[in-house]
Amino acid sequence: MSTAGSPRRSEGTDAPQQVQRLKPNAVGIVGVLFMAVATAAPITAMVGNVPIAIGFGNGAGAPAGYLVATIVLGLFALGYSAMARHITATGAFYGYISHGLGRVVGMGAGALTTLAYVVFEASLVGIFSFFASSFASNHLGLDVSWIFFAILMLAANAALTYFDVNLTAKVLGVFLITEIFMLALMAVTVLVTGGGPEGWSLGSLNPLNAFRNLDATVADPSGAGTLAVAGSAGIGLFFAFWSWVGFESTAMYGEESRNPKRIIPRATMIAVLGIGAFYVFVSWTAIVGTGPQRSIALAQSGDTAGQVFFGPVEQHLGSWAVVLFEFLLMTGSYACGMAFHNCASRYMYAIGREDLIPGLGRTLGATHEKHGSPYIAGFVQTAIATLIVFWFFFTDRDPYAQLYALMAIMGTTAILIVQALAAFASVSYFHVHKKHPETANWFRTFLAPLAGGIGMLYVIWLLVENASFAAGAAATDIVFKLSPWIVGLAGLGGVAFALYAKYFSPERYQVIGRVVLEDTQEREAAEPDADGLPSR
Repeated sequence: MSTAGSPRRSEGTDAPQQVQRLKPNAVGIVGVLFMAVATAAPITAMVGNVPIAIGFGNGAGAPAGYLVATIVLGLFALGYSAMARHITATGAFYGYISHGLGRVVGMGAGALTTLAYVVFEASLVGIFSFFASSFASNHLGLDVSWIFFAILMLAANAALTYFDVNLTAKVLGVFLITEIFMLALMAVTVLVTGGGPEGWSLGSLNPLNAFRNLDATVADPSGAGTLAVAGSAGIGLFFAFWSWVGFESTAMYGEESRNPKRIIPRATMIAVLGIGAFYVFVSWTAIVGTGPQRSIALAQSGDTAGQVFFGPVEQHLGSWAVVLFEFLLMTGSYACGMAFHNCASRYMYAIGREDLIPGLGRTLGATHEKHGSPYIAGFVQTAIATLIVFWFFFTDRDPYAQLYALMAIMGTTAILIVQALAAFASVSYFHVHKKHPETANWFRTFLAPLAGGIGMLYVIWLLVENASFAAGAAATDIVFKLSPWIVGLAGLGGVAFALYAKYFSPERYQVIGRVVLEDTQEREAAEPDADGLPSR
């Protein structure tokens, strides 16, 4: 059980702070993996994103796009996990960037990350409600408004995350194992039945095809002649990278995990490479099972795009499996939303416990006396997500095309910027500030994160180029038009706050991003940190 007022030190200050800590030793590597992989929502990422990449991106080369994303994110994760060996803090990106690039940039990154995770929960409430309402109508004959499912999800998230984090890990584990099992079952049945109607399509795995624009003539699925189709490889790559959002959350569970110096780096690399290999395999077998040309044709319409997956499932497993798939799309979206609720509440807690604004340490930075959960931050996150959801409902916006799409784009914009900063922060931490020379390595902590960071900048450019396409009909919505300004305001607001503290409240400025676990804390002898301040 965690105790309120457990001693912590803030690197960069002379006196220890009294802050409330999360429950230690609550989860092992399996629990951390469940929560991190759940944020990626494998079944939603596959059924939702792969058909878009096929129909409007790189065509049958979509699996190659996932392979490229695996390589880039794997390089990023090498540096990210190296920092996790030395810095254990709930505000993972916030702490890492503060140590590597300085408190000012770190505060901006903390604000951006918090914004991303806050709106991600609202986004997932939208898609869960859409799937739940459709499932109830199609299979149960119930006509229930999506807002009732949204309220149910928001209440369940608030209740479950009030308790020990281990309870959340168990719930997510059940949902995650089920959806992974069904996706794997579909893939294996395609393999054991000899492939699909157009052969094995090994070209779909050629990394070069990830960068080739779709340009083909395919048979119309309705039988009415042929279709000339075209797409942009940038769209395919963007949707591939989008499918990973959330894997980095492994690090924020370090304070609650057993032996975080070992668990978090391992969990991070397993999550990145494991998700990547799974995505490549499943997307490839879906294309093989359907046939590359038929997959492209089906993906052209939202009414038939799901058949890229549902077709092989029904052919090899039966119609019952399609119904189960639809049910798992609903539960997978819920699991993803609950995982993001955890992320958002922990970021609020991580910033709140530093008491940068007097009083936050006793409110947002408080933990439950028995469960060790950031319960106040969790309730605040629920309140914010509820306001967002209700605003979309009362302005008669669609839960899928607007609430899900627009909040996901806003959050993805913010988190991609932070990921790029984190990559460069790891290079700076080990090679500019010369921290932990025993860990520093020309490849793992320099070349790999540098390449990963440049790759992330490329993905940001892809997002800028393809944001209107990703938003679809919602691209004319005022929320979409304001999204870049909201993201910019959040990041610059964090920077402005840090600069204000630097000149008018230097004792608080020194605390920014420096509250870490006592037993895994930085222990450099008075050498300057990323801001040129003494590290002790």
